[in-house]
Amino acid sequence: MGRDLLRRKILNSRIKVFLLIAVLGCLGAGKVTAAENDDPWPEQETAANAAAGTAGDSEQPGEKAPLFSRPLRTRLNPSDSSGLSGAVNSGAVRDNPYSLLLTPAAMQNPLTQQYIRQYSSPGGLSWLQAVMNRGGPYLAFIRKELAERKLPEELVYLPVIESGFLATAQSKSGATGLWQFMRNSMGPFNMKINDWVDERRDFWKSTQGALRKLEENYRYLGDWHLALAAYNVGLGAITKLIQQSGISDYWLLSQKKLLKTETIHYVPKLLAVVYILTHQRQFGLEPGWPEDPQWEQVAVERSADLRLLADQAGIDSGELIRANRELLYNVTPPGQNYFLKVPGKDADKISGVLSRKDITLIRYYFHTIHSGDTLLALALHYGIKVEQILASNPGVQDRYLKIGSRLLIPALKDVGPYERPAVSRENLNFDGTHLVKKGETLWSIALGYDVDPETLAEANGMQLTDVLREGKILKTPIK
Repeated sequence: MGRDLLRRKILNSRIKVFLLIAVLGCLGAGKVTAAENDDPWPEQETAANAAAGTAGDSEQPGEKAPLFSRPLRTRLNPSDSSGLSGAVNSGAVRDNPYSLLLTPAAMQNPLTQQYIRQYSSPGGLSWLQAVMNRGGPYLAFIRKELAERKLPEELVYLPVIESGFLATAQSKSGATGLWQFMRNSMGPFNMKINDWVDERRDFWKSTQGALRKLEENYRYLGDWHLALAAYNVGLGAITKLIQQSGISDYWLLSQKKLLKTETIHYVPKLLAVVYILTHQRQFGLEPGWPEDPQWEQVAVERSADLRLLADQAGIDSGELIRANRELLYNVTPPGQNYFLKVPGKDADKISGVLSRKDITLIRYYFHTIHSGDTLLALALHYGIKVEQILASNPGVQDRYLKIGSRLLIPALKDVGPYERPAVSRENLNFDGTHLVKKGETLWSIALGYDVDPETLAEANGMQLTDVLREGKILKTPIK
């Protein structure tokens, strides 16, 4: 007992000495820096406030605009305004000294600061949280691909500004998918588009294509900020601009406004997102910890509706559909060696269902509407109900089928193409006449006489595509 008491006294003495040293050290240091507290930045007014058109617009002259539009859980002294640049240099970069994106010059850029304010607003943070939740199924796969290529891990957040992690996202210019590929830029990256798939929406193929594209940009340009700019506007455009200007620094090109406005904002916007999402707790975000799915590819050699396939396998159809957004109708292509992406835990179940020939998985056929077609006739031919056709084609009404439009027809039996019954004219006499008025067409006239447009055209020696002139006299049934 005496030895234990002596040991505790010695330990208590050492603790007191260490506490005394710590107190003296703090007094000598003056105040704690942002870097020591692992905090983003202190509140500080920047030049970006004037140009941002956001939080700075409502500030009164002479007042300091807060860097963040909501209080942060921070240990910084609120009155500390020691300077944004010092906090950036010691905080953001020291937090990750190996970052090739969050460089001091990048973090001090006014546009980067502007977008940090924008995305760290209450609305911005809520949006980021929702986007990251949406991206949950893809994050582990993207990180694995980045690691295998030895690319900056921060690139995992590029889909946030490209598509909001929405695999079906489509821009005004037609760019599609998580990584926003254009039709004319997907060729080298093993992606295709046909009646069944748009593989720009395939998270597996588009991720591999995008990372390969970024890697090629970096190898050619030797700078990640330029490589990102090239991803936005094209490698050819950036290369040409560098040759013409003699400037190979993204920030200088931006400062001189030699880049397009969108590209000037593109990189700062990404850096702001990267910074916030790599300091989520400091910005009041609650990082989710979803189970990272380990994706596997399962070969599918027959057409299958994902909903029916999931039901037969006893798995979540929503997860299967989200993993295969490239399928335009949630149906695998018929007669093709298509690879379905499934969680590893479900791969055997899916393979088991697909291997059973006794299980009928609904197949879909395209049907182009012609004159005289009805949903009832189509349903009888394909052996299904009219309701099933309507369920597969939202917005379609039996009474208003549009000639030339296409329907997706599910079928439970093997049938050939639908053959229209020959139009009988035995009881249809064209003994009447019709004087064509301005604005009329064969289509509208046929409706008025309850006759098939093709039949009306044939009776008058015309084609449906012929120009119908005002004053022409047509043969019609007598009403």
